[in-house]
Amino acid sequence: MTRRLSFSRRVLYLAVALCAAAASIGQPASATEGIPTEVLRVCADASLLPFSNDRREGFENRIAQLIADDLKVPLAFTWWPQTIGFVRNTLRTRQCDLVMGTAVGEELMQNTNPYYRSTYALIYRKDSGITAKTLADASLQGARIGVVARTPPSAVMLRHGLINMEPYQLDTDTRAHHPAQQAVEDVAAARTDAAIVWGPIAGYFAARQQVPLTVVPLMDEPGASPFQYMISMGLRPDEPDWRHWLNDFIVRRQGDIDRILAEYHVPLVNADGTIRAEVAEPDGYRMADYRSPTPPGLRGAETVGAAEVERLAKAGAALVDVLPTPPKPAGLTADSRWVPPPHRSLPGAHWLPNVGYGAPSDEQEAYLRTGLEALTAGDRKRPLVVFCQPDCWMSWNAAKRAVALGYQAVKWFPAGTEGWTAAGHELVTVEPEPNPVSSNPASKVGN
Repeated sequence: MTRRLSFSRRVLYLAVALCAAAASIGQPASATEGIPTEVLRVCADASLLPFSNDRREGFENRIAQLIADDLKVPLAFTWWPQTIGFVRNTLRTRQCDLVMGTAVGEELMQNTNPYYRSTYALIYRKDSGITAKTLADASLQGARIGVVARTPPSAVMLRHGLINMEPYQLDTDTRAHHPAQQAVEDVAAARTDAAIVWGPIAGYFAARQQVPLTVVPLMDEPGASPFQYMISMGLRPDEPDWRHWLNDFIVRRQGDIDRILAEYHVPLVNADGTIRAEVAEPDGYRMADYRSPTPPGLRGAETVGAAEVERLAKAGAALVDVLPTPPKPAGLTADSRWVPPPHRSLPGAHWLPNVGYGAPSDEQEAYLRTGLEALTAGDRKRPLVVFCQPDCWMSWNAAKRAVALGYQAVKWFPAGTEGWTAAGHELVTVEPEPNPVSSNPASKVGN
């Protein structure tokens, strides 16, 4: 198996080879189709989490929604099990315009530029006694290890003498069976000691088990079948305008894409093959370096994107902007008059500046508490959307405090104002909400 071998996403995820289907899918369409202008039609599996399902809960569902929002068209899905015949029965029959996940080098479809790179991952229980970071680790010797048959890890396992394998079915219908998911669940239930599956599946299902699991993204090994693959979107041949638009979208919205992938615990690989570290959610509040990468989620709150925020706002949610007030420029004398620039935020947002510090002053904490009370009229069930800017722990801290205050529908919008404008929406000028304790809610300089 080489990086340029023709395979579908199922080859990567569940190792279902589609090369044999190439001769039977018919000739590529000769007419060049343009960018969708009425509806974005996406080919997807109705039962293949974490990628997609018919309730639109997968990360590919959500990234497809980003594309539709950017195009300003509705999103529709064509459902088909992602096995042999998937491309032939969907994209090639023009029932849809896009496949959200396919390996770079796939010959059944034209590829966009990659929008993420992931890898196979090793999974084991934290209390198992296994401490492996690579397949060469001695703690794996003798362990019963689950692996989907004929996927790249199976050959590399044999090179390291890992012969106690628990095989899982290769070719399967996702409407009835999910072998890679089952491999993760078997580790959690101690039916096996470890498993090696495609990273997005490993990260997603490991995080949903009741026992703590360790997920170790694997590096490529010299001279062996690769573990790491670049994932692109697939479309019909001879659609250059559509491909160019999608490539531009990937560049513009890569930050939003990465945040969605992080929420699903997808192991991400850097261009040099190193594993990108996931930011862990702290037990307490962030106390410093507030402008830095944030965790993918927040316990007790729901992480949302721009499309969800728009829907929530229309349904009456309170939008809470917690970006700090800008600091006074250095070099100004004490008696110099300085007028801060206008603060731009989401339409209808309420600005509560400086309430997201890890250790707020009593005044700042009271400002947040009374502000939320006023915005919700005391209704702890009213949805609150808390945000500032990307990589802003201020919004994470403030959302966490809202949860601690008993609000039951806290939504954290990590992309913030930049994510809102990237989705094609406008910002408006807003003023700070009145502070009943002080006329100046800013008692700390913002980071």
